[in-house]
Amino acid sequence: MSEPKKSSHTSILSSFTDEALSASFSNDYQKYTKFQTIAGGGHGILQACVDTNLGRTVAIKSLNPEHEQFERDRRRLLREARITAQLQHPNTVPVYELGKDDDGKLFFAMKKVEGEDLFQVLVRIAQGDVATREEYSLDRLLGVLILASSALGYAHSRGVIHRDVKPENILLGPFGEVYLMDWGVAKVWGMAGESDGEVPVDELYQRLTATGKRAGTPLYMSPEQIASGAVVDERSDIFSMGVVLYEVLAQQEPFRGSNIDETFKNIKVLTPPPPSSVAKHLSIPSRLDEICLRAIEKRPGNRYQSMLELVDEIRSFREQAMFSG
Repeated sequence: MSEPKKSSHTSILSSFTDEALSASFSNDYQKYTKFQTIAGGGHGILQACVDTNLGRTVAIKSLNPEHEQFERDRRRLLREARITAQLQHPNTVPVYELGKDDDGKLFFAMKKVEGEDLFQVLVRIAQGDVATREEYSLDRLLGVLILASSALGYAHSRGVIHRDVKPENILLGPFGEVYLMDWGVAKVWGMAGESDGEVPVDELYQRLTATGKRAGTPLYMSPEQIASGAVVDERSDIFSMGVVLYEVLAQQEPFRGSNIDETFKNIKVLTPPPPSSVAKHLSIPSRLDEICLRAIEKRPGNRYQSMLELVDEIRSFREQAMFSG
């Protein structure tokens, strides 16, 4: 496997992201008011509130009460906050503060982004919504994937693997913004334990079947993510983004099974047909078939070896299509 493209920034290490807060740490939580829950479920809760010092609305993420007591969950929240904060890229969300609330519970504050996620857009397109198809042409959707993939490429250069790339985690703003969200299960260089940084399969099963979670979320996982003891590197994110690309092109996921076990089996052994043969009415160019199928090769060594290589391929296709059209 080729080395990730080097960044001028230092790598993000678990020794930076998992360290406990200093006993002398302090912050002014009183400035946050008018809390409204945006999303909940799983281990965390996301709320919108007003920062009265700056007069702006922000988003605050904290742990659900039943998970606040567990050291592993607190450590993961710290990790997510610090990883997101250190990934200063146009397509990641800025983090404003990490601290403790009046009850001593961890939280971090970040930019509150408006818009909808890519999954919502793809659902409307698949349902035949003409207005959405006109707003989100194939070219525009490819542009969205380029921006999200660029954020991943930057993260990889800093030593971070996302591990949860899916349409729900790609947020589209009303003014063309694209954000790659939710670094809660990211792996960083030097992470010890947790099976080489991986999420245990039993916990994965619980997380993917939790109330409020879409049944299709396992569909974006790579074969190595669900193989016991397998090494997961940046090529796993490439596979996941390839699955997202497949769904953009074919308007359906390539590995969906009737349950999670069947889905995992499909991810491991099923070779899906080219998107163009699934959605024949869309006239998908053969070059996009090739790019997509290479990204979701079973063996990591047969995929693109860096996210930026995948970005370059999609960008090259768009440029050729523009001049040939």
